[in-house]
Amino acid sequence: MDLLTSKIKPMYFKYLTAAFGSALISSIYGVVDMAMVGQYQGPEGTAALAVVAPVWNIIYSLGLLMGIGGSVLFTTLRGESEHNRKKSNEYFTAALTGAAALAVVAWLAVIFFDSELLRLFGAEETLLPLARRYLFPVKFVVPSFLFTQLLSAFLRNDGNPSLATKAVLFGGIFNVFGDYFFVFALNMGIMGAGLATAIGSVFSLLVMLTHFLSKKNTLRLVWPVELLFMLKSICVTGFSTFFIDVAMGILTMLFNRQILKYLGTDALAVYGIIINISTFVQCCAYSIGQASQPMLSANFGAGKGKRIVQILKYALGTAVVFGVIWTALVVFAPILFVRIFMTPTEGVLGIAPGIIRSYGISFLLLPYNIFSTYYFQALMKPMASFIVSVSRDAVVSGILICMLPFMAGADAIWFAMPVTELLVAVYVTRKMIQYTKAVSLGKMTE
Repeated sequence: MDLLTSKIKPMYFKYLTAAFGSALISSIYGVVDMAMVGQYQGPEGTAALAVVAPVWNIIYSLGLLMGIGGSVLFTTLRGESEHNRKKSNEYFTAALTGAAALAVVAWLAVIFFDSELLRLFGAEETLLPLARRYLFPVKFVVPSFLFTQLLSAFLRNDGNPSLATKAVLFGGIFNVFGDYFFVFALNMGIMGAGLATAIGSVFSLLVMLTHFLSKKNTLRLVWPVELLFMLKSICVTGFSTFFIDVAMGILTMLFNRQILKYLGTDALAVYGIIINISTFVQCCAYSIGQASQPMLSANFGAGKGKRIVQILKYALGTAVVFGVIWTALVVFAPILFVRIFMTPTEGVLGIAPGIIRSYGISFLLLPYNIFSTYYFQALMKPMASFIVSVSRDAVVSGILICMLPFMAGADAIWFAMPVTELLVAVYVTRKMIQYTKAVSLGKMTE
């Protein structure tokens, strides 16, 4: 399909299906781990993985920083002119170089400072040994997680979204069966879940690398003339997507600490469940952004404003559908999620429904707000994307997480994200109307 001339509807849903499959299966890593460990070791295992969650957020965010930032610039250049192919591949090479450097930093941090990181993220003496056992196998393959995020973005923008989906599907399927085999059959417990996740990630990366042997591949290694300038441009463009994930790690750390301070281990175990539900909701939001971004970037580069408006309509409709479905599920079936992710105690069963329902209201607007960051990036409005990310994932949410328990009681912490999503949605709507109107009139600059 040609991003500039193909019919919008079939192209959008083709890309959405591929992006959704890729995002959904990638989220299975953490979700299956949580379910298996929760069934094997109960609430303590679930709480330990809640402590590990920020580590994943940081690793994935580094891959997204280079992957999304580089691929947006890559596709925008090609939308402007086919003569930009060499320069677009310079951006691919720059993104790959940046990802390699960040992978080394992340790898060293996880290898040598795992205990310090886990304590920072809320681990105490009971949970720390469990969290470290899970991370032990992961230490050997940290770069593979980062590079799968990078390549997944570039494969979509190089016209091969189905391979990205197949790669993540292959690794995800292995992770499901590997979790059961290592955790239960070999009786490895939480370490077995980490081992299955590590091997699954390597398998996904190997499948993605086959793109470079295919006829569809137009990615080439072309050493950038201005490497530092290109890396800066990639970081500016991809920062908001990067910040969404890294800030989720920060928020998880704040939640972990506040929950242990005010509500205890049972509430932290329930929050572990919420993290995994939220992972699914976010993967739906990411799939909308990842499906529409290549189309939006190419048409923005070509100055085709009317096509951008059409793409936006389909993306917003999808965001509404996902938001309503997930909000309904958490409101009407909270105990279902509890039993999926752990063997619950009576204490957990008593508090879980209220917690999940209160926090789950935020899922109504979450897909819309996250998609907006991709939309603003594709229209080369990094500042708007940055404001959404920082407000949603750090400033507003961080203030509410810290202040609500103190001002309105411990249970008020669960309303931090619903209030945050509502406030951010107001800003998003105003900016989206402003930029879309400008695009539709052919005024492509602010």
